[in-house]
Amino acid sequence: MKYWLIVPWTPVEEMIEIARHADDLGFFGLMGADHGFVPKSMVSEYPYTKDGTPPIDGSMPYPEVWTSIAAMSAVTTRLKFSTAVYVLPLRNPIEVAKATGTIANLSNNRLVLGAGVGWMPEEFATYGVDFKTRGKRMNECIEVLQLIWEGGYVEYHGEFFDFEPLQIAPAPSERIPIFIGGASKPALWRAGKYAQGWMGNGNAPEEMPNIFKHLKESREAFVRSDEDFEIILAMNEFPSAEQMTEYVEQGATGTFLGFPDHTMSVAQKLKMLDGMAKSFL
Repeated sequence: MKYWLIVPWTPVEEMIEIARHADDLGFFGLMGADHGFVPKSMVSEYPYTKDGTPPIDGSMPYPEVWTSIAAMSAVTTRLKFSTAVYVLPLRNPIEVAKATGTIANLSNNRLVLGAGVGWMPEEFATYGVDFKTRGKRMNECIEVLQLIWEGGYVEYHGEFFDFEPLQIAPAPSERIPIFIGGASKPALWRAGKYAQGWMGNGNAPEEMPNIFKHLKESREAFVRSDEDFEIILAMNEFPSAEQMTEYVEQGATGTFLGFPDHTMSVAQKLKMLDGMAKSFL
């Protein structure tokens, strides 16, 4: 089992020390998260809590994910980095390809792009992007990224993105893996068609059989069953030993660990990392 540390609400002044310590202890990877801003007024319900309350408010630190990953990758040697999740259809994929390609080269290919369609209409309205078409935009974004990452001059002609031959440099020396977030049928289909992995977000144990089933069916439908594929668990309750054994048999390869309170001091967080390492690594 690969253990990822998720740290989206970490003050910027703590990130370097936490990343170094996680790297030294042997964590597999570190995950940030992505929102450009937090609206003062939010009518949207968060889909991953029972009462719809989002896990963020404007008072919480929420550093920009690419600059954070670049900084942390520069002071570590083996830790992987990803996003849980990057709201991809909000952005122009050419810009994302440029940023991720550069980070992949800086980090010796330790970057994974964790991406999802997003859940907050206010965010899309502010960016001037149609919320209703975000799924189709997401598919085109992935296709553009995977095309540009190959290097050389490429062109793309889709419904939302259309460009003549262009090239980014540096392109990554290896294709950047994509992990898809979300438990809807379209998200699981998207993971099977395009991605190298899937990541959960507070899923209940009773959800997991259908998730594993749909991931298996979608990969079979796109003749990708023989390719390596990561399944990163994020449960709303810690699985029993029996459940974890069953999940591994179904293809689970990793899970998230994190801090219960973002206001903990950095010393408390480092001590907690030591305890996690003794228990899990």
